Amino acid sequence: MYIQRYLEPGITKALLNFPITAITGPRQCGKSTLVKHLLNAYPENIYLDLERPSDLQKLEDAEWFLASQKDKLICIDEVQRRPELFPLIRSLVDEWNKPGCFLILGSASRDLLKQSSESLAGRITYKRLTPFLWDELKNDCSVERYFSAGAFPRSLLSKDNEVSFDWRESFIMTFLERDLLQWTGFTPTTMRRLWQMLAHVNGQTVNYSTLASSLGVTSATVKNYIDLLADTYMVEVVPPYISNLGKRLVKAPKVYISDSGITATLLGLRSFEELSGHPAFGSIWEQVVLSNLKGLYPQADFFYYRTTNGAEIDFVMKIHGSVFAIECKASYSPSLSKGNYLAIEDIASIHTFVVTPSRDSWSMKENIDVVSLGELKNKIDKLL
Repeated sequence: MYIQRYLEPGITKALLNFPITAITGPRQCGKSTLVKHLLNAYPENIYLDLERPSDLQKLEDAEWFLASQKDKLICIDEVQRRPELFPLIRSLVDEWNKPGCFLILGSASRDLLKQSSESLAGRITYKRLTPFLWDELKNDCSVERYFSAGAFPRSLLSKDNEVSFDWRESFIMTFLERDLLQWTGFTPTTMRRLWQMLAHVNGQTVNYSTLASSLGVTSATVKNYIDLLADTYMVEVVPPYISNLGKRLVKAPKVYISDSGITATLLGLRSFEELSGHPAFGSIWEQVVLSNLKGLYPQADFFYYRTTNGAEIDFVMKIHGSVFAIECKASYSPSLSKGNYLAIEDIASIHTFVVTPSRDSWSMKENIDVVSLGELKNKIDKLL
């Protein structure tokens, strides 16, 4: 059964207006499935998977082969494996001078792809696909399952917890032992240890020196490793919100493992029952909320806010000139602390949302609403 993705209309519109549309996102988040579904509307198409030897063979003479596909929508999957294609793609789209020439997919971030594709400026638009958003599941999934299995399709849709856990273990091993080989200067053993350490301090401000000491490497090495995890969508790095109020702020970034199921696997937690009793439970809920907001509002900027005197809010969301405060509470009966109220006052948000796993929503105070994950977008949209 195909599950419709939130990003579909945006990709369709991009293909009508840009020569090149790039879909980025982590491995196994559903990019290929989404694109093969969309290609049904394009009878004249060709799909190349650069992890398939037979498709790589077709590109031995890439200029001749791609030039011969002029009237088709050319889809290239895992394009980051052949960055030398980008100058050729630029030349071809300039010659053809029409929208909808190339649809490229990559499991590296937009910024990382742009390093290889500077020449495509003005010709390309980027769309980021996440693992499943809560809104895409249309209430066909329990929040407990979404929490423990995570949002990667093959994990979430697997028949039971054991199969889901085994898939996530395999996903981690594949990333460490195969995908990591695309990048120089990284070792699987050190990366796995760092990834597990980050799972234990999930959602906390990162201390590069402490991590470096534990791993026996330099702080610069730890930063490079975290940058790679961020560039491949394995972690989310959230910078501090810097206001002009003269407050003494915590300025180190916060780091989250990007998927709750991957976090659970790195921590060795096999079920929601094990997860719910773990100290990481609250920070994993923060990650779930953050991932959904980033998927629903790709144009927004996200920060956290914390001062040395205890004012704190999980996320500050800036979009279209508006500032929202987002506090995440993994409880059905949430309350805000004095520090939360101080932070709300400091950042002068137009509205504060307290996001809980409940399906209910209600008003806590003026301009402060308790909302379910499913209602969050509707509430924000009404204020934009």
